[in-house]
Amino acid sequence: MKLALIGCGRVAKHYRAMLADPLLNDVRVVGVADADAAKRDEFAKHFAAVATSSVGECIEKSNPDLVVIATPSGLHAEHTRVALEHDRHVLAEKPAAMLPSEIRSLDVLAKQRKRMYGVAFQNRLNPAVQLLRSCVAENRFGAVTSLSVRLRWSREQSYYDDGWHGTWKMDGGVINQQAIHHVDVLQWLFGPITEVSAMIGNRLNRLEAEDTLVATLRTAAGALGTLEATTAARPRDYEASLTVTAEGGVARVGGIALNLVDEFDFVAARADDAQRARESSIQVPTGYGLSHGPLLREIADRLKSNRTDAPVNAIDSVHTCEVIHALYRSHEEHGWVTVGEGTQSARLGKGNS
Repeated sequence: MKLALIGCGRVAKHYRAMLADPLLNDVRVVGVADADAAKRDEFAKHFAAVATSSVGECIEKSNPDLVVIATPSGLHAEHTRVALEHDRHVLAEKPAAMLPSEIRSLDVLAKQRKRMYGVAFQNRLNPAVQLLRSCVAENRFGAVTSLSVRLRWSREQSYYDDGWHGTWKMDGGVINQQAIHHVDVLQWLFGPITEVSAMIGNRLNRLEAEDTLVATLRTAAGALGTLEATTAARPRDYEASLTVTAEGGVARVGGIALNLVDEFDFVAARADDAQRARESSIQVPTGYGLSHGPLLREIADRLKSNRTDAPVNAIDSVHTCEVIHALYRSHEEHGWVTVGEGTQSARLGKGNS
């Protein structure tokens, strides 16, 4: 599979390291694009790839099968549209776009062009998360009582001083840039989330949006939940966890990237529960985890089979985008709001107002 990497920043460095894995020995970067000449030239040299400043030119000169969108979040929709209009398959880093309407519009275009349009919610592929998914499928939890997501990561001020991180128009805060992964896993496993009430604030960092959010939520099935997310933990990343308490048992996936099964206790216990929990726990070096590789592997295999359904189709993540908007809208209105197409933040994807 030939790949074009659009954007040569923070997450692109993770892709560069990941692509050295033998798992992806048939995936070749043929083009890179970035507005920063030094960054794109560095990546082009590493991959022996074409380097350009524009998405369209990169596609035309390198002829990739898949275009990975790893530019600032506020540019994801624009760059995805260019790639789809060039009849290329797309994997967009999260968020797929800043607005739910953009995701829906791009999904229509992808279907018209018969192209894959996926989003990198790679944590869905984590072994620990897949274990929970199997338990949901087997109805081992029964009625879910409560859910809890906790993200305690560290981002220093320098992270927000790059001109786009933490801005309303191009990024949002911790909930749209970091904890969106964990909100996505919660709603994918136990959602949809239907109501939220949130507060946001800046505790240690200077940015337009928030470095800290706390919220309560309700799912369609009636489960109650809490969400706590911050990039103001110091001096390092400490936790990214999801806990489910239910009539059938309690499970907690934690570590720094939903990578460890910390609790796995059921009323109707099975002989292999402890073994499954151990085998589903992996060590990871950073909050990115290790599932980008399996995600790309699966995409490459599907494209070989002429499939255009992504492991995580962007349209399947639109509800996650709606939850993020609802959380911000709740803070803006100082109360509970309903999650849905009609609930949108006054600032996210638009700018500070």
